[in-house]
Amino acid sequence: MRPNILWICTDQQRYDTIGAGGNPHVRTPRLDRLWRDGTAWTHAFCQSPICTPSRASFLTGTYPSTCQNTRNGNARYRGRYPPVTRLLAGAGYDCGLIGKLHLAGAYERPEPRGDDGYRYWRWSHAPRDGWPSGHAYAEWVRAKGHDLGALIRDPAGVPAELHQTTWCAEQTIDFMRERRGADTPWLATVNVYDPHEPFNPPAAYRARFDSQKMPGPLFRPSDLRQQRRLRAVDFQGEARDPAGPLDIAHPVLPFYPGRDAEPDAGAMTFARDAKTLQAAYYAMIALIDDQVGRMLDALEESGQAERTLVIFTSDHGESLGDHGLIRKGCRFYEGLVRVPLILRWPGRIESGCASDELVELIDLAPTLLHAAGQPVPSWMQGRSLLDPAAGAGGDRQAVRSEYFDAIDGRDGSYATMYRTRSHKLVVYHGHGVGELYDLDADPGEFDDLWDEPAAAAIKSELLLRSFDASMRAAVDVGEERIGPM
Repeated sequence: MRPNILWICTDQQRYDTIGAGGNPHVRTPRLDRLWRDGTAWTHAFCQSPICTPSRASFLTGTYPSTCQNTRNGNARYRGRYPPVTRLLAGAGYDCGLIGKLHLAGAYERPEPRGDDGYRYWRWSHAPRDGWPSGHAYAEWVRAKGHDLGALIRDPAGVPAELHQTTWCAEQTIDFMRERRGADTPWLATVNVYDPHEPFNPPAAYRARFDSQKMPGPLFRPSDLRQQRRLRAVDFQGEARDPAGPLDIAHPVLPFYPGRDAEPDAGAMTFARDAKTLQAAYYAMIALIDDQVGRMLDALEESGQAERTLVIFTSDHGESLGDHGLIRKGCRFYEGLVRVPLILRWPGRIESGCASDELVELIDLAPTLLHAAGQPVPSWMQGRSLLDPAAGAGGDRQAVRSEYFDAIDGRDGSYATMYRTRSHKLVVYHGHGVGELYDLDADPGEFDDLWDEPAAAAIKSELLLRSFDASMRAAVDVGEERIGPM
């Protein structure tokens, strides 16, 4: 029997933010239970550290450069390959979208829809009142007698009962409870906006986390020098003072201490501020955990849990102060490109398993098709995580991530990451600049070996392997071949 599919995708959630994964500072009892009841992949990587290319990638099972959706803010989804939801709808699935989609830009307009396969459409790009019509979440808040614009300006945050995360859970529960024929399975893609900035959780959740007890970011004063060395790759050499104030126009934001601070004093100031940010971030995840629990409870109560494949993941991570950065953009540190990934399917997926195999989010689309008994198209570059021949992630020796962007019509950052079990290579194309880390010796990614003579051999090997992988991913070989000539 084909399973129902409950696919929960948060926005900007790091891999190391679930209690069962070893973080004692977060509070995620329902995600911890999901981890124990299913299989967690502890080394799952997104294919771009920003939203649209990552989402286009995992929905099509292809790299961003392959599906030609490489930027945020694009006019439309090009549609070179259909999202897996379109394929499953064609196979008889009743598909619902709750929350964000972000295959195209939503600037000053609701996101334009393509042939996405969704019958049930509850769209909310972000928890703000920025669209005159078409924003289902804002309409829900208004129906309850409140003004979302006023709520989001309140320093106490939007209360939990009116929060977008809560709204996502309620709309999903309504969808799961709809009456359908016995032979009609459903797919719900639930895309909550948190723990994305502006890092403003409900006051009741913020009060649960003491910033003084937070572990703080991965940060050393040497990170200031490293980010100054790399700053030119973001804006084609344009100067921006990394000790200056935060500027929301920049995709990767410096979170440095004051302009004239000594390195040691600056590091202490930075660590204090980053812990405050960390506490707010964990508070948002606590709200997510509660609402995931509501959705899972509704599955149980409706008798559908045993025949439902549940997926929990995120589109990309968050710097959260690591290496002097916050938010996201053209960097490839673990906190940005490594995400949580848990699958639960009673009787079909092993429970209580944590796999450290390398997997990519492009594996999700083939996995869904495999679960639904549908063929995986030849153009999909991922592999099913349910394929016993491949094992938990198969024999993948490396994972890739890409960043291709443009700023105000000018060339922006172009970079690729190639990560093996033991090393990470990042190339910022066009600048002759990169990063190389020995992850066994330096899991925190503090000691850049790019210019170290002793690392020249492994650097050359990884450059060749990365180039080969990029060419195989990015080159369009044209139409399907049907004959020898």
